[in-house]
Amino acid sequence: MNVSSPRFKSFAVTAGFTFWFAIITAAIGNFSFFYLLIFAIVMLTITQIFSHKVSKALDVFAIFNTKFFLGILFIFVISIYGILFKVFRIDLLRLKKQNDSYWLDIDEQRNEKIRKQY
Repeated sequence: MNVSSPRFKSFAVTAGFTFWFAIITAAIGNFSFFYLLIFAIVMLTITQIFSHKVSKALDVFAIFNTKFFLGILFIFVISIYGILFKVFRIDLLRLKKQNDSYWLDIDEQRNEKIRKQY
């Protein structure tokens, strides 16, 4: 973000503030697309007008928003994979033998069934 133009930083910060606005109003129970649109337009106008004067502050907020949301996304993706592996009883490391697992048992395969295809 250090080399980005102040106008682009303004768009990024407006998107971040709008996302926060949507999350907070939805959590409170007062979410409305009309209010979201008004908030986004007002925020974009204000940040575009003052983008050159508050460029450093826009940069700090954009960096914070990016790190925070990417961290949350990473945590949720890893958590979802862990939950799905637990539900489907998938043992990626094959640490223990399970009768009801979806993994193929390699010990039961015979070498004479494996043929070269050249």
